[in-house]
Amino acid sequence: MEYTRFEKARIIGARALQLAYGAPPLIEVPKDVRDPLRLAELEFEAGVIPIVVIRD
Repeated sequence: MEYTRFEKARIIGARALQLAYGAPPLIEVPKDVRDPLRLAELEFEAGVIPIVVIRD
């Protein structure tokens, strides 16, 4: 599925918030990554974020 830039921003933002509040990462965390937003971007690129977009 191809996401719009707004959908992508919403998914990454929501996942970054989850990570900031202590949710376990869904990928192996690289040693140089500490920022939840960067980690959420890496998870998005890997396609492992369990968030579904429903379009009406």
